[in-house]
Amino acid sequence: MLEKKLPFDKEQLEQIIEKHPTPFHIYDEKGMLDYAQKFNEAFSWNEGFKEYYAIKAAPNPYLMRLLRKQGFGIDCSSMAELLLAEKVGMRGEEIMFTSNDTPAYEYQKAMELGAIINLDDIKHIDYLEEHAGLPELISFRYNPGTLKGGNIIIGKPEDSKYGFTREQLFEGYKKLKDKGVKRFGIHTMVASNELDADYFVETAEIIFDVIVDLAKELDIRFEFANLGGGIGIPYKSEHKPVNLNRVSEGIKELYEKLIVGNGLDPLKIYFESGRAITGPYGFLVSRVLHIKETYKKYAGLDSCMANLMRPALYGAYHHITVMGKETAPHRHLYDVTGSLCENNDKFAINRLLPEINPEDLVVIHDTGAHGHSMGFNYNGKLRSAELLLRPNGEVVEIRRAETFDDLFATLDFDAANEFE
Repeated sequence: MLEKKLPFDKEQLEQIIEKHPTPFHIYDEKGMLDYAQKFNEAFSWNEGFKEYYAIKAAPNPYLMRLLRKQGFGIDCSSMAELLLAEKVGMRGEEIMFTSNDTPAYEYQKAMELGAIINLDDIKHIDYLEEHAGLPELISFRYNPGTLKGGNIIIGKPEDSKYGFTREQLFEGYKKLKDKGVKRFGIHTMVASNELDADYFVETAEIIFDVIVDLAKELDIRFEFANLGGGIGIPYKSEHKPVNLNRVSEGIKELYEKLIVGNGLDPLKIYFESGRAITGPYGFLVSRVLHIKETYKKYAGLDSCMANLMRPALYGAYHHITVMGKETAPHRHLYDVTGSLCENNDKFAINRLLPEINPEDLVVIHDTGAHGHSMGFNYNGKLRSAELLLRPNGEVVEIRRAETFDDLFATLDFDAANEFE
């Protein structure tokens, strides 16, 4: 069983709260960078290997700058994410633009930045050419359909809105070749938060197989295979993290057999993991406001699903630590809730925890990916601050908390008061 650890104790946390009131998300820099190094080392056998951090997981320039120093690129899927990449100083092929249902202005921005454009729809070849022109290097997202099972978060590949069919790959790459494009990549991603190392090896086999067939039939070479993200994290104590070395060894064996064996090397291996990079190293810190007892017992926090919506959206599990009571017996059954006018505003349902009292500090684990970034303002709830815990113990505010002025900035109260 994996122990869910914290990079701080209660005393340290109380000191942080003196300057930064709850709720807030705090990220452990050392944990993130140690994992980033481990990721790079696992695939060091592949010349040109690159992880494109999926910035949607935690879109903060401080985090992206730290990861860029580890050689990471950035995986973008929207205009805001492209702008974030630009503001961090990123250009060219360190940006991967993988989007769907894409407006012309986003393609135009991606072209301006020199990003690698990864098309989601065969019809977007003509759309891209018409509105932004065709880039020197282009990639397609492959949806293998029934060849590969999905999971609860991303769904079955055949039901997914993403990607090209196998037949469309052949048609699409031929069309690009006929138009004079000479540099090609390919991408796939069919699961999210997957913990089985063999799953990623099987995905690599599917993409290597199709590369071999495309290269032979169309007489084209591929520069990279982007195996997507989807590397899961151990949200529950009984879960084990993905064994990156096992993933790498399995992919290397297939690479030697299918890519080198068919004279298609060198082929760069890319990933676009987000959750695995920052997820386990983020924590939502809240204080207990009230304990309510009716048909059940409720522990009400000063945060809500606007700060972390995964439990409400997916029924996702997040471990909870009551600070100062880490070794106390877990004998009390609670729903841990927020204050939104929604009954699914719950971080945990029927969770056994130590006895909780008002003013207790509660830490919700594994919120470093798709935590703060999925926030919203329903009921006028304000987005919380983001903090970075540095290896030397320093705490840096990397995003301030929203204010009511921020919330109302797009409204014109003067005009509304004069409106009849």
